[in-house]
Amino acid sequence: MEHTPLVALIVYAFVMSITPGPNNVMLMSSGLIFGLGRTWPHLLGIPAGVMVQLWVTGAGLGGVFALEPRLQVVLKVLGSVYLLWLARRLWRAAELEEAEAGRPIGFMQALVFQFVNPKAWLISVTVISTFLSAGEGYALRLCVISLVFVAVGLPCMLVWAAFGAGLRPWLSDRIVARRINRAMATLAALTVLLFWR
Repeated sequence: MEHTPLVALIVYAFVMSITPGPNNVMLMSSGLIFGLGRTWPHLLGIPAGVMVQLWVTGAGLGGVFALEPRLQVVLKVLGSVYLLWLARRLWRAAELEEAEAGRPIGFMQALVFQFVNPKAWLISVTVISTFLSAGEGYALRLCVISLVFVAVGLPCMLVWAAFGAGLRPWLSDRIVARRINRAMATLAALTVLLFWR
C-alpha cells in the first residue's frame, strides 16, 4: 500500500472510530456500569467483528448490499431494536449496584453486533470500495487494511470506555447515578437516529 492511501486510510479510520456511534455509546455505558476491567471483552470484540466484516465485504458481500438495499433496512431495524433494548435497561437501572448485577456485553456479542450495526457496514463498504482495488496481492492488502483499522480503532474505542469508567466515582450519590444512567440511556436511544439519516 502506497504512503498517501495509507495516510488517508489512517485518517478515515481515526475519524470513524473516535466519533459517536453505537459501539462507542455502548462502550461508554459499559465502562460506566461495569468498569474498564469488565469492559475489555466488549472492547476487543468490536475490532474483531470489524476485521471479519471487512474480510466478508472484501470477499464480495458489499456488492450484495448495493444490489439489494432492503438488506440495509433490515440491518437498521435490528440495530435499532438492540440499541433501544439497551437504552431501556440503562434507564431502568436506578443505581450502579443494580446495573452491575447484570452482565457486560461479551466478546462474541460485540463481534456479532457489527453485523447489525449500519454504521459498521457503511464503514466496511466505504473502506473496501475506496482503499482496496482488485489485482495482485488483494488478500494481503485486505489484511493490511483490516489491521490498520484495528490499530487505529482500538485506542479510539478505549477512550470512550475509559471516559465511562471515569464517571464511576460520581455515582456514589443515588440521584446523580440515576441521572447519569438516564442520560446514557437517552444517548443510546438517540444513537438510533444515526441509523436512519
